[in-house]
Amino acid sequence: MTEKTHKGVFIIGTDTGVGKTVVAAGLALCLRDRGVKVGVMKPIATGCLSSDKRLYSTDAIYLFEAAENEYPLLSNPIRFRNPLAPHVASQIERTPVDMKKILWAYHEICRLYDFIIVEGIGGLLVPFMDNYFVADLVKEFNLPVIIVARGNLGTINHTLLTVQAGVNRGLNILGIILNGVPQANLSMAEVTNPRVIQDLTGLPVLGVLPKLSDVDVDHMLFGSLKKTFSEKIKLDTILSPG
Repeated sequence: MTEKTHKGVFIIGTDTGVGKTVVAAGLALCLRDRGVKVGVMKPIATGCLSSDKRLYSTDAIYLFEAAENEYPLLSNPIRFRNPLAPHVASQIERTPVDMKKILWAYHEICRLYDFIIVEGIGGLLVPFMDNYFVADLVKEFNLPVIIVARGNLGTINHTLLTVQAGVNRGLNILGIILNGVPQANLSMAEVTNPRVIQDLTGLPVLGVLPKLSDVDVDHMLFGSLKKTFSEKIKLDTILSPG
């Protein structure tokens, strides 16, 4: 556990592909717009691409660009080629997960920036190594959590399981963001999920972020993300959780 609680959030998902990167980038854009010096970090990325024999993560670069940070090696210290859980990717690639490197990078980012946004990989129980999971890193960083979930049918179960896992591990969960909801012709599940999830978890739904056609992580397009995020998400609740 870190000795000091730094102001920031750790963004995790109920699953892979739920839009953590878009949510993290939207938050970074809005904080920058408010004049906050924000640092971003994706401690481990898998499924990385290669260029000049170096691996890079498009998700990490998207966050880096959104926050206009200056230190890419701090933002994404560990990268693997295979699109697998870090523990599995590290075994296949015969490269151990270097926790000392991750913790050093985190503390450096905390020193350089006023607010820290950390994007996890997958959900809370994605393994980094034997008996060490994303949830353990959240506790190491000592940051409150925002859960990103899908808005469609099935998300109640996934979200409640994630909340239960976080509460059982003593994590501070600020709230839940539902992401990628259609802007029209919503299903009954998409209409009712925010209220039901809030009632069942006792946690605030911080907002519902619609699917945005002009936002593309792979092509570094931010489009209307900042405007929509500022309109749809309760930023003040995130910034002032107490």
